Parts: sequence; C-alpha cells; structure tokens
Amino acid sequence: MRIGVFGAGAVGGYVGARLAAAGEDVTFIARGAHLDAIRESGLRLDSPNGDLTLHPAQATDDPASVGPVDYLLFAVKLFDTEAVAEACRPMVGPDTTVVALQNGVETEEILGGILGDEKVMGGTVYIAAVVTEPGLIRQTGTFARVIFGELDGSRSERGLALEAACKTASLDVVFSDAVLTEIWMKFIVLAALSGVTTATRKSIGPLRADPDTRALFRNAIAEAAAVGRARGVVLPDDAVDRQLAVVDGWPHDMVASMLHDLNAGKRMELDHLSGAVTRLGRLAGVPTPVHDVLYATLKPYKDG
Repeated sequence: MRIGVFGAGAVGGYVGARLAAAGEDVTFIARGAHLDAIRESGLRLDSPNGDLTLHPAQATDDPASVGPVDYLLFAVKLFDTEAVAEACRPMVGPDTTVVALQNGVETEEILGGILGDEKVMGGTVYIAAVVTEPGLIRQTGTFARVIFGELDGSRSERGLALEAACKTASLDVVFSDAVLTEIWMKFIVLAALSGVTTATRKSIGPLRADPDTRALFRNAIAEAAAVGRARGVVLPDDAVDRQLAVVDGWPHDMVASMLHDLNAGKRMELDHLSGAVTRLGRLAGVPTPVHDVLYATLKPYKDG
C-alpha cells in the first residue's frame, strides 16, 4: 500500500520507517535540514527495539509530487494542524484514509472539517523519542504503541488492512473500537506530563517521587479527565489512578517533548495541551486551576 507520512519527526518518522522497512511504499513529507539528511544518508532509528537505517528513503517537501496515497499518517505539531491539512490536499484522493497520530483532542474535528469526516480515522501513539539530529530519531524508552480506530467504533476494512500492515512491521498496534476514549486517556496524562515537566524543568522521576509534585501531577490529570467527561467522552472510573500508574512505569529521566522544544527555543504545543484543558474547561464549565497556572507560567515561551 502507498503510505504518506506528513511529519517525519519522532512519531511519524518512527512509525513510517518501520512500515517502510517491512516493505510498504512510504513517502515522508519533511523539510529543512531533516529532509536534507534523510535524502543524503537515510532516516535512522536508534531504538532498543532494533536500530534501523532506511536508505534510500523516499522524502520530499512537496505533497503534490507524491499524489494520492492509500493512507496518510498525519503526525505534525499541533499548532501546524490547520495549515498542513490544507497543504496535504494533493495527497488525499477519493480512497485516501487520513490517520491522525497527534497528541491533542481536537485534530479529528479539524481534519474532518477540511478534508471530509469520512476520510478521517482517530489515533494516538505512545512513544518516548526525539529527533536528536537531522535524520536521526532516538527512542528513549522501549514502548512504541500505535492506537487507531474509526470514530464510530466500527471494524472497517481499511482499519483491518492498516492493522495487518503494522503487525507485519512488528509495531505494537491496537485497532480500537473506542478510539476517542484512547485519545483522551493519553491526553489527560500527556497534558500533565508536558505542563509539569516543562514548568519545573525536571524529569518524571523526581516529580513522581516527591509528594507535593506528585499531587500536582495527579490533580493535572484529574482536571483533564473532568473536562473530557464533561464533553461526553467515556473514560474509566479509575482513569486518573490508572494513568498515574502508567506514569510510575516510565523511565526516570523521561520528559515531555515540550521541554525539549523549550530548551531548544522552539515553538511549543502549549495552546493545544494545558491551553486546551483550560479553554475546553471554560466552555464546559469545569474548573482547571492547575492547568490555568501551568498555561500562564509557560505562555511567555510558547512561541519560542
């Protein structure tokens, strides 16, 4: 199958490289020095699940040169969602499925409004990885789980075909019948991880060990969960404790990618993480005092 990956960063680069190595026809949309390095030396994965150099790798900065694909994996930064959804139109044909693999909770609605609701499948990825230099993605943990599904919960043929391709590529994949729940379950913990590790400039290890910062982290998760429930998302009764237990299993040195962006002076996804919790909370009438403070603290740096 023909697969386009819009955004060859830690998520899109990792998933796309594994699929390409398994024989799928994958083209990456990238830019700048990262694109140059991929073209010259290939896309490299430094991973405890097995290193990989995909060379030659199909990569371009021109979506029109690729044309329609069977699946478009949408893995760009959240603040680029609207612009990239417009830019990727040449890759979206009558039979194209767009799979959102971002961290926010508004992507599917945005993509559906621009490209058509029938084109879009929801998704999310659990992975600790970062682009350490142009052309190189380093995975810092062992987990790399891809979750996707139809927004109506159906077991579609297109979903089954993508699931089979991911399994052939030895990806840890889940074709979910409750993908919105999965997206929000990740979001409630990621928004907390991003806000707290970035505001404190600390990794998760010392934060979860200290009773005060652990309480801060738990309250941040709880606020996001309350917002999701107020918006009609079905979350488990023990969602907060379940996700806090997930945090306890993460590597001691793990931080959010948003902290890497802050340290590098890059634009951050703040508006779509803690910012989204506060904004959606106000719309739903749900108080979000922890995320209000996290957002206000980091807002002066959000544009780099």
